[in-house]
Amino acid sequence: MVASASQLADARVPLEQRDFCGHHLLRLLRCQRDNFPVPWGCHALRHAWDSCQHQDYVMRMKEFERERRLRLRQQRLRRRHGDSGDS
Repeated sequence: MVASASQLADARVPLEQRDFCGHHLLRLLRCQRDNFPVPWGCHALRHAWDSCQHQDYVMRMKEFERERRLRLRQQRLRRRHGDSGDS
């Protein structure tokens, strides 16, 4: 993580949003605070945070799928060695 836990706590970022994209969120919240009446002033920062969130989600799904496939492969190998060992 780029942003420290104390920085996120000082910015009052909710616990569910304190993730690997927290540094983007800090910049976005600061921009929104500084440009309050103008919602379109922070579009690039919003895009950077959304992109980071999406990339993090994709990476977690890839890791989950990899773990699932490894677990299934291990189960197949156990069954194959278990069946051949009984004969």
